[in-house]
Amino acid sequence: MTETAEARLAALGLTLPEPVAAVANYVPTLISGKLLYVSGQISMEPDGPLKGKLGDDLGIEDGQKAARVCCLNILAQARSALGSLEEIGQTIRLTGFVNATPDFTDHPKVINGASDLMVDVLGERGRHTRAAVGVAGLPLGVAVEIDAIFAIA
Repeated sequence: MTETAEARLAALGLTLPEPVAAVANYVPTLISGKLLYVSGQISMEPDGPLKGKLGDDLGIEDGQKAARVCCLNILAQARSALGSLEEIGQTIRLTGFVNATPDFTDHPKVINGASDLMVDVLGERGRHTRAAVGVAGLPLGVAVEIDAIFAIA
């Protein structure tokens, strides 16, 4: 890949937000060996959280938007921890939690919002393993929370 992740973000018309500090007894990122772990990032935009429950007041497109916001927050944390997105060697895993009604079954479609953006920004380095899980609730009533593991280049 000759184009940088930052150039791809710009081409998509996206900018990374300021990384958010931890709000409890945890750290936003942790490096262990050649792995970077990013704590769960919620669907929080600069002007507030994207709240709601899939299968109730939110549709799949709303959930995908929330997942993309989580992905941008993950990348902001990774850049902060590593100094540059070019230090990401490979996205290893995303685990997505979707605030959903018990009968909602399209969790993977929601988390595709983050998976697709990760590949759009990082190219082949963005391909990853994944889990998409439905939950009864998330912090602040947000729609989506996602955590990540990256291999460091």
